[in-house]
Amino acid sequence: MESIVWDESWNIGVEMVDKAHAKLFKIMQKLLELSKDSSVNQHTYKEGIKYLETYSMTHFSEEEAYMRSIRYKGYAEHKRLHDNFRDKTLISLRKDLELSNYSIMAIHRFLGIMSNWLKEHILQADQAIVGRGARKGFDLSSQIPVISRVVDRTMQEMFMVEAKLVNEEYKGQNIGKGFYCQRCYDTDKGTRVQFLVGMENPLMLRGINLLSGEKVEGEAKVGPEDALQVFDLLFQKVGRLFRVETACEFDKENLLTRDGFRANFMKGYPCSLLFNSKLGYLVFCYRGWRVKKGS
Repeated sequence: MESIVWDESWNIGVEMVDKAHAKLFKIMQKLLELSKDSSVNQHTYKEGIKYLETYSMTHFSEEEAYMRSIRYKGYAEHKRLHDNFRDKTLISLRKDLELSNYSIMAIHRFLGIMSNWLKEHILQADQAIVGRGARKGFDLSSQIPVISRVVDRTMQEMFMVEAKLVNEEYKGQNIGKGFYCQRCYDTDKGTRVQFLVGMENPLMLRGINLLSGEKVEGEAKVGPEDALQVFDLLFQKVGRLFRVETACEFDKENLLTRDGFRANFMKGYPCSLLFNSKLGYLVFCYRGWRVKKGS
């Protein structure tokens, strides 16, 4: 696992908040360094992670108090993000640690998910506190059921499987071995929409088999053209919901590695959904921004 380093360019300009963020990353980096020392025992990891969680909750409380003090209009939505992380994500990660007996792999997974969540949260929700960031006043909760139904219908049409939404706030956790892709569209509302999708191998193979009418087995036989064909159809079907008009160029450059997917994901996607089916997981993310005419 790579280093976990705080970047001062992420500061929001509120000293109390910025210092807490820097300390959180320092704690995570220390835990990462400890995980590379074979002499460190399980008790040390437990205490270190407990300290990280406690400090995170203290920071959330202080940040919420600050938002109340300035009468921040996005306070309720911001607090909901904190609560969901505490009540859902952390509980799930803690169970994973306990079941694995605090294995190095589970510790790295814990640190990876937590650092990714914090970075996304800081770059979007926290920046919005001071008037920066795409998520200020933005609430997708009412649209998620509609998006979920469209994705489920698309999955049934393309892969002949039902898709169940299992996480409305996907934070970049690894899915099984699979394929990843991103694509941009312009809409009739003067905005540009970017989709980011990841699907596990069995889903991709089912899609190729149904589109080609031929039996394809094994990842090695899946060429980029085959994968692009499946992604292209998926984007077209889901894109109808967003009233897309013109698609940007779409070729092998749009296919991503797992690392490329994670790097792209960290740019910030207000809508990040994880679906499960009998053929594996599908990640569907999108973000949009207004563009000037002719750009």
